[in-house]
Amino acid sequence: METIAEWLDSLRDSNKLILVEGKKDKQKLEMLGINNIITISNKPLYKTIEKISEIDKEIVILTDLDHEGRKLYSRIKHQCQRNGIKVDKKYREFLFSNTKITQIEGI
Repeated sequence: METIAEWLDSLRDSNKLILVEGKKDKQKLEMLGINNIITISNKPLYKTIEKISEIDKEIVILTDLDHEGRKLYSRIKHQCQRNGIKVDKKYREFLFSNTKITQIEGI
């Protein structure tokens, strides 16, 4: 992946479950043709993790790239790993390394 378009294509083709913070993030990704999205807003984190473990054993976490989003990512990643859910970091790392995007809804 070298461009945001390739990143989107790869994410779309992966069919992996994607966890985002809120409704606007989900709507933006759906507008870009990406499905399999779960939001964490208005739910206890442990309930979201339980739901994920019932659906899939691998997930992409796309929280915002600001300070709060980083803290949330760390908490989610830790809880997922404790529940046997693998976290695919490459999509998030691409955004950090190759773009100036700070919010997922800004893609």
